[in-house]
Amino acid sequence: MKTTFTNSAYTITKAASRQTCYTIRWLADRDRLDDAYRSYAYFRWVDDCLDSPVAPQPDRLAFIQRQKSLLERCYRRDSLLAVNPHEQMLFDLVNHDTEPDSGLQAYLRNMMAVMDFDARRRGRLVSLRELDAYTHFLARAVTEAMHYFIGHCCPTPHDETRYLAVTAAHITHMLRDTVDDTQNGYYNIPCEFLTAKRFQPDDLHSEAYRAWVRNRVALARGYFALGKQYLQRVPNLRCRLAGLAYTARFEWLLDTFERENYCLRPNYAERKGLRAALEMSGMVFSTLFGHPAANLPPQAATSQPVAPSRS
Repeated sequence: MKTTFTNSAYTITKAASRQTCYTIRWLADRDRLDDAYRSYAYFRWVDDCLDSPVAPQPDRLAFIQRQKSLLERCYRRDSLLAVNPHEQMLFDLVNHDTEPDSGLQAYLRNMMAVMDFDARRRGRLVSLRELDAYTHFLARAVTEAMHYFIGHCCPTPHDETRYLAVTAAHITHMLRDTVDDTQNGYYNIPCEFLTAKRFQPDDLHSEAYRAWVRNRVALARGYFALGKQYLQRVPNLRCRLAGLAYTARFEWLLDTFERENYCLRPNYAERKGLRAALEMSGMVFSTLFGHPAANLPPQAATSQPVAPSRS
């Protein structure tokens, strides 16, 4: 069957993330390919608008409120006001969603919650409960989107480990982006920890901040181990491969954090090199074809996971 892409959605996706673009191209279900590109491209546009350095806070809040309102109107099947081409992607996605409580709806609502939190947290300290809820929104959005767009006809496990792989990836993602995020007013460390240890959120090389990073790296390792066990129980090979590739994109960074004594830096450009690609490929295939417990640390193999807080 010949497949045609929604040009603008495909172009936005490819420009923002080649890995995401090609994961969708080669692994998504053929009948959901265009919507997979739309789902990424729409929120890429929303995120870029919220990150604009020239947009004042009231404008950012008005913008995300409009997007939330559009999402609700779309699901109520209300008539819409004039929308731009990016917002048309959201309309098309919801219009194609005919399943009650679908994975697509879970993705859209949870990702909108992620965007809303980002819009409101800029320039202020946040609590551990807020950060945990933020990570859970993201983990649920990405996981449900993966299952909706890849191998959607295959049943998947529903247990406490369902979201842990992406939870670990998001923890690692926030550590990777901490320097840039802090400079832009996004603080990826809870106010309770700052108060208890008496230091500032921009004191990134302090002993206290490195202790926080060490704790998060250990948490992410345990979640990655348990999350990969979940992925190995996913019956659809394409979906399993997509999940493992997504986690491998972040998991190798944990070794870098440890090697550098938990001191974070502005960028990790080496993740785009050939060596990193080969290492990530090796991680994917060793997990894909290895024994389910082969890569588990001893404590993760016997302990129960601690699920992230839910809002």
